[in-house]
Amino acid sequence: MLETIKSIILDFQESEPETGVPRHLRIETLPGKATVCIGVRRSGKSTYMYQQMQGLLAVGVSRRNILYLNFFDDRLHKLQYDGLGLIIEAYFSIYPEKKNSETVYCFFDEIQAVAGWEPFVDRLMRTEKCQVFITGSSARMLSKEVATQMRGRAVAWEMFPFSFREYLDCKRIATGGSFSTKKRLLVQKGFEEFWETGGFPEVSGLNRNLRIKVHQEYFNAILFRDLVERHDVSHPRAVSDLAHWLADNIASLYTLNSLTGYLKALGHKAPKSSVSDYLEWFEDAYFLFTVRLFDASLSRSNANPKKIYCIDHGLVRSVASGILTNSGHLLENLVFTALRRLCPEIFYYRTRSGREVDFIVQWPDRSRQLIQVCESMAEPQTRKRELAAMNEALQEMGLTSGRIVTRSEEEQIATGARTIEVMPIWRFLLDLPEQ
Repeated sequence: MLETIKSIILDFQESEPETGVPRHLRIETLPGKATVCIGVRRSGKSTYMYQQMQGLLAVGVSRRNILYLNFFDDRLHKLQYDGLGLIIEAYFSIYPEKKNSETVYCFFDEIQAVAGWEPFVDRLMRTEKCQVFITGSSARMLSKEVATQMRGRAVAWEMFPFSFREYLDCKRIATGGSFSTKKRLLVQKGFEEFWETGGFPEVSGLNRNLRIKVHQEYFNAILFRDLVERHDVSHPRAVSDLAHWLADNIASLYTLNSLTGYLKALGHKAPKSSVSDYLEWFEDAYFLFTVRLFDASLSRSNANPKKIYCIDHGLVRSVASGILTNSGHLLENLVFTALRRLCPEIFYYRTRSGREVDFIVQWPDRSRQLIQVCESMAEPQTRKRELAAMNEALQEMGLTSGRIVTRSEEEQIATGARTIEVMPIWRFLLDLPEQ
């Protein structure tokens, strides 16, 4: 095993990995702390690590001081039994002169695949002169349990698929400065492509059939590697059927009872507790997200139906049956993912009279914002309904302004002391701050 690890280390040091499009995520390293980058698989975490390595090389760090291992490499499977300590033994057997004299930059990709990685990294940072970068596709790497085992020696950052702004960077469409007619048309054309493909970097530029095939491979890999294998699920078909139902019903309300009943109708013997676990694991893998009702009482919030969203609207297009998934729900999903990359505190709002607003966001500075998603306000009844819900919610929350996101419409609506800004989705996405 030692020779295998040495070979992998040396092979990478001689390679020229593809660094891709620069991301807008700005990770800051802190002395004495591991930098942890987590997110759904294929979102660009490894490429981002290559960009970090490129930055080190640019300031004069030697390639020999960079140690990179991808724990999804089948050749490293035996490390689960032989122990992670072999990694450092292998590296210093190649470069004994560097031990305790030069900083070694350790990049560990998808390290959560190996049990016991936390004490290994903790020990590594205490006993060796090194800087550690870690990627993983599990939100549990943010958990208190991990933080305890790492003794506070880690700072975690989330990585999502391309934002709209990053997608435009990939297509070399400029977004800075004022919008001329030509620039606006280019951005709108870029959005139509983003609307079709979604944000996963690898599918950008692929034709429709190939894109669907790649998305479906992602879907299956998430289900079976991040859920079934990781949690040793005894009823994998139930997990798959549940994931497909949720993808078909994106941006819709659900209850644990309704999901359990659905699986029972299909012949699965999955108790309510198992369905609850599946939902938690979906979220853990950054695949599907649950949004609760906004309520001061946590018990009331949990007792009400919840809404489900997916990490990427393009992925939904490729895996949903298409029977139930409509463009309005996809638009709502896109707004959710844009908000979620900035803030985890997202809820839906129900007024005292029962009207619903899609999102109330609690920003890190504790300010709140109400956001409604409506494909088109052209129909008078739709316009009346959406404005009534937003006005009522603004009044109840004591807010003076709210936003309604549409496909293409734009206007300012003043109602007394309150302002409702109707804006097209492409402008809404570009108006959001950087991650």
